[in-house]
Amino acid sequence: MMKYKEYLGEVSYDAEAKIFHGEVLGLKDVITFQGTSVEELEKAFKDSIDDYVAWCKERGEDPEKAFSGNLRLRIPPDLHAKLAQAAIIQGVSLNSLIIDRLQKNK
Repeated sequence: MMKYKEYLGEVSYDAEAKIFHGEVLGLKDVITFQGTSVEELEKAFKDSIDDYVAWCKERGEDPEKAFSGNLRLRIPPDLHAKLAQAAIIQGVSLNSLIIDRLQKNK
């Protein structure tokens, strides 16, 4: 796993071609990079991210974030009801209750 700015890249190695291939994770836009050495791969990863950010700026768009902080979650209705009731009893929002519980379990 590689990290640059807030972006994560996953890398695989093609032994036959003797080249590393990578892709930035978590985006709708596809950003890939490659290199024949670790140094070349790291530079290509950073250059690809920088090019993407510059391309978005040229178009007047915000670059997509891999992790926006929004998570759509499907849970059983009975669990939803129990969590909502617990939030009401504690005097907090359902969102706050879930965040608190997740942080305690990481």
